[in-house]
Amino acid sequence: MAKEMPVYLFTGFLEAGKTKFIQDTLEDPNFNAGEKTLVIQCEEGIEEFRHERFWEDNVVVEVLDDPDQINVKFLAELEKKHKPERIMIEYNGMWMLDKLFQEMPEHWIIYQEYSFYDANTFLTYNQNMRQLVYDKLKSADCVVFNRYREGMDRLPLHKVVRGVSRRPDIFYELPSGDAIVDDIEDPLPFDKEAPVIEIKDEDFALWYRDLSEDMNGYDGKTVRVKGITGASGVLEGSDFIFGRQVMTCCVEDIQMAGLVCEWHGVKPAKRSWVIVTAKIRIGKSKAYGSKTGPILVVSKVEGAEPPEQEVATFY
Repeated sequence: MAKEMPVYLFTGFLEAGKTKFIQDTLEDPNFNAGEKTLVIQCEEGIEEFRHERFWEDNVVVEVLDDPDQINVKFLAELEKKHKPERIMIEYNGMWMLDKLFQEMPEHWIIYQEYSFYDANTFLTYNQNMRQLVYDKLKSADCVVFNRYREGMDRLPLHKVVRGVSRRPDIFYELPSGDAIVDDIEDPLPFDKEAPVIEIKDEDFALWYRDLSEDMNGYDGKTVRVKGITGASGVLEGSDFIFGRQVMTCCVEDIQMAGLVCEWHGVKPAKRSWVIVTAKIRIGKSKAYGSKTGPILVVSKVEGAEPPEQEVATFY
């Protein structure tokens, strides 16, 4: 089996500061002490790498200008050609990340993922190219807003990031190079420690995401939540699927966020809106492809009217 290859991924749109950050990182002796590094650059902006500042000849840059070059064979050939100890990828902001994740050699492991944006244009990008913005934020470990000026309202930027993921650290970089750490609190809109966690209709998407990211934190807790019923050919007896359609970024990405319900009463009709009260148990189910997931052990099913907005969103 091939040795694990560390990959550092840098995403964001053109002129957002990716190249400069990589340059500064490779000039830092704490990061670059002579290790053979392959930089895969998938777009070229105004900023160019200054190779003379790197450690001797340990850094090699390969430029890819065609998304079709993102394939396992070509990437493996680059590794074989240069024999790096680690890889840094400056990804094209107009290319979807799933392409890269699906085509990377199996032993390439993302160690860190940084996403860069111009604080002055980010909201416009989000309005006009929401799918691309969501794609770059969904798995980021760190989000950096460059060209931030003192006095700019950080909350709209913060909300977009947190609407996609609660995971990344957020930084606002000033023209001086100093960075402001995002310290805006993000309390959940429901009480996770309540005897019964009450989920409002407008908070379903946030609750489902938090449940998915912190399953163990919900194990054994009781929840009361509204959703629509469904069926699965692998469930037995009165068990059913329960959930809602969730729009992560745009209409094209609406998906059913479904949960397995264990229920010993009369099975509710398919595609009926109900409110369930259930204790959450983390376990395996055939409906999850025999993988571990949240199972709602239902104690009560109540008929309900559809929510005002049937498709759940993060906004």
